[in-house]
Amino acid sequence: MLYPLIFKPILKQIIWGGADICPFKGISPVEYGIGESWELSHVNENYSIVDNGPFKGRNIDELINSLGSRLVGARVMERFGKTFPLLIKFIDARDNLSIQVHPDDALARERHNSFGKTEMWYVVKATEGAALYSGFSQQIDPGEYVRRVADNTIMDVLQRYEVKEGDVFFLPAGRVHAIGSGCFIAEIQQTSNITYRIYDYNRKDAGGRGRELHTELAKDAIDYTLSSDYRTHYVPRKDAVVTLADCPYFTTNLLELGTTMTRDFASLDSFVVYICMDGRVSLSDNKGNELTLHRGQTVLIPADTKQVTLAPLPATRLMETWVTAS
Repeated sequence: MLYPLIFKPILKQIIWGGADICPFKGISPVEYGIGESWELSHVNENYSIVDNGPFKGRNIDELINSLGSRLVGARVMERFGKTFPLLIKFIDARDNLSIQVHPDDALARERHNSFGKTEMWYVVKATEGAALYSGFSQQIDPGEYVRRVADNTIMDVLQRYEVKEGDVFFLPAGRVHAIGSGCFIAEIQQTSNITYRIYDYNRKDAGGRGRELHTELAKDAIDYTLSSDYRTHYVPRKDAVVTLADCPYFTTNLLELGTTMTRDFASLDSFVVYICMDGRVSLSDNKGNELTLHRGQTVLIPADTKQVTLAPLPATRLMETWVTAS
C-alpha cells in the first residue's frame, strides 16, 4: 500500500551558502555553508531517496518506474512520462547569487533535450535590507541587453525588491531574476537544471578568472515584456486555502492552520506535496496512514490518495502543491 513519503534532504555545500538550513530543518550537528537543500528531486545524479516506511532506501526514479500513475497520476504521466515534474528546494544565500534566466520548454527541448524552468519563490525569512531581483525596471530590447552586459550596467535596469517573510514571486521561464544575500527561500520549480548566467558582479575565482556568462544563449531566452509589478500579492487567511501560484506546471497554495482541515483529492489525478514552513502537523490519509511533519520537512502524497486530514500541533503553516490540469 502506498503511503505519504518523506525523502532524505540532498544538502548542497556552496561557496555562497549560509548557516540557516540545518537549524530550520532540525538537522544536527549544524553544517555551515549549505546553500541549498533539495527536498524532492528527480534531476539526474540527484535522485531523492525515501527515508520512511517500507520503501525506505529506494529512490524517486525507482518508485516512478515501479508504481507509475499510482504515485504521480495518470494525467501527469501522460504529460511528463516517467519524469517527476517538480523540484522542491530550500535556498539560503549568504552572498548575492548571479543574475540568471531559464529557457522555456520549447527552447530547452531544442537546445538541451530538457524541460524548461518556470519556478516560484516563497521567502521563509530575510535579514534587514535583503532583496531579490525579478524582471526589468524599464523597457529594453535584446541589443540593449547585450550592450549592458558588456559595459556592466545590466543591474541598472533590473527591478529590485526588498523582501520579508511571506513574500512570493512567480518566475515564468524567460524572466530575469536573482536571489540577494540574506534571503532564505523555498523554491518550487519544473524539473530542470538549465540556467543561463547573465551577470556575476565581475567576481573572480582564486585564479583571477571570472565565471562563464551565457550572454548569447540568454538573449534568446529572455522575455523582455515589462510589468509594473513582479511581486505576487495575496492576503493571508487563517484556516483557509490561499492560492499563491496557478500555472500550467503547478498550483501552489498556502495553508495557515490552527484547526483541523480535510483536503479531498479524489478527482485530482496528481500527487500532492506538502512543505512545512512552520510548526508541526499531524497528517493522516484515507488509507489509515499517519505521520507528523515538522518545520523544514517535505512530504509527497501519492496520487492514489483520496483524502488527507491535517491536524496542527497546535499551529502550522504549509505550502501545498500539485501538477495543474493541462
